[in-house]
Amino acid sequence: MLSKSQINLLKSLQHKKFRTEHGFFLVEGRKSIYEFADSAYQVDTVYQTYTSDPKLLNLSRKINFQQISLNDLEKISSLKTPQDAIALVKIPDWPALKTETLRKSFTLVLDGVQDPGNLGTIIRTADWFGIRNIICSEDTVDVYNPKVVQATMGSLSRIKVHYTNLEALLRSTGLPVYGALLNGNNIYTTNFGDEGLIVMGNEGNGIRPVIEKLVSRAITIPRAGGAESLNVAIAAAIFCSEVTRNTLK
Repeated sequence: MLSKSQINLLKSLQHKKFRTEHGFFLVEGRKSIYEFADSAYQVDTVYQTYTSDPKLLNLSRKINFQQISLNDLEKISSLKTPQDAIALVKIPDWPALKTETLRKSFTLVLDGVQDPGNLGTIIRTADWFGIRNIICSEDTVDVYNPKVVQATMGSLSRIKVHYTNLEALLRSTGLPVYGALLNGNNIYTTNFGDEGLIVMGNEGNGIRPVIEKLVSRAITIPRAGGAESLNVAIAAAIFCSEVTRNTLK
């Protein structure tokens, strides 16, 4: 049984302020917990119900386990229908980004993406296409938001997400900067080479003017129908697919 203070602490991690203060976030669901446990992330404690499969207890000797009631699980879960296990995971302190680590690869750069589901889907897509780093503007939704973590379906365990001043980064990196814009070169006829930064903009406003000025090549996904715009996660998936196809030629 969880104490009132434990419940309050775990519930507080649904908010960025307290995740930052305590240095932890929550991962829900057995599949995702397994993936984080088998990654560079440090899983501190797994909370699981008395009725859940005891095999989860054999996950690792380095991880604390605590069996709790379904009622307590429901109190600390951010889901309407909680799964049978929740893990307390330490927020990592990734090394500072260096341009050398981004060379000979492609990196997604997110300028002001606000929807947790979009960020989670982008992370999962990046994982599928082998992209290992995502760089976010400082006002992009927090990657450890429960809805983001849930939407990644465990892929966050393999992706490093960095928050930084995009303007300063793009001015100093020296890498090609491709921007997803309405007026630009056709993505399907673009030779992306073997490295670069791919900038995706905010859901409603796109890439900010100050960032757009630093884009070396504007790239457009041609529109064949009547939709006004593409969802940013869908657009990111198309870009990931194209740069991967180019590198696999």
